[in-house]
Amino acid sequence: MSTSIYQQFTDYIKNETPVALATIIEGPGVGAKLLVARVDGVEKVIGSLGHPELDRVVARDTAGELEAGRTGVRHYGPEGQATPEDLIDTPTVVVFIESFSPAPQLWIFGAVDFTAALGRVAKVLGYRVTVCDAREIFATKRRFPMADEVMVTWPTPMFEKRGSTLGPRDAVCILTHDPKFDVPAVQGALSTSVGYIGVMGSRKTHNKRLERLAEVGVNSPEQLSRLMSPIGLDLGGRTPEETAIAICAEIIARRTGHSATSLKNTDGAIHS
Repeated sequence: MSTSIYQQFTDYIKNETPVALATIIEGPGVGAKLLVARVDGVEKVIGSLGHPELDRVVARDTAGELEAGRTGVRHYGPEGQATPEDLIDTPTVVVFIESFSPAPQLWIFGAVDFTAALGRVAKVLGYRVTVCDAREIFATKRRFPMADEVMVTWPTPMFEKRGSTLGPRDAVCILTHDPKFDVPAVQGALSTSVGYIGVMGSRKTHNKRLERLAEVGVNSPEQLSRLMSPIGLDLGGRTPEETAIAICAEIIARRTGHSATSLKNTDGAIHS
């Protein structure tokens, strides 16, 4: 079974499917493996570490490590006990969790002047960049050579087909000012678990957008709080490149949960 699981792990990696492999490296059941893959937005668990409760707890933790893109070691009791009190006089099972997460995704809606700059900066940060616009004349690989994919499509079918692939590490940036495009793009993004949704426009533009969203039933404070608009951090930038850096800085801050404060004015760890 272990050989089969490892082969499936390898196949998922080749197909760029998010997958993690948990292996007991010390304690009872050394060598036993449990695989967790995220296929079409659904978690698939294969294998066993020897006890149903241990499988349940490790699968849960492995899914969390996969979500964060982390690899590391966890300690349990042979029946999934996780607290120090539970592990007293109990053999410890040491589990190595190896995660493979494809590059985080950045979907940019709107083939506009800022799109190329944002795509270039995002590529430097390791994102897989997809540019989407319904206008075939503008959405071309020639205009956006840095993009991994240029899609001539409206937002709704894009989210219906591939929205389930978006997670907390990913970002959606809506740079168009066309209500026919940006409203369904916002709706689609809010229907996913994507970690960042940024929408370009002034505060006046955003207020008008909120009115249009309310007309189509998007008015819950919890939903709307996910929208970062005006998009980006206040870095004082003016050019498309400076704006792109401000946007990417905000994406990083949202992902890490840090406030955008100068390190000079903080006391914590540096670049942690």
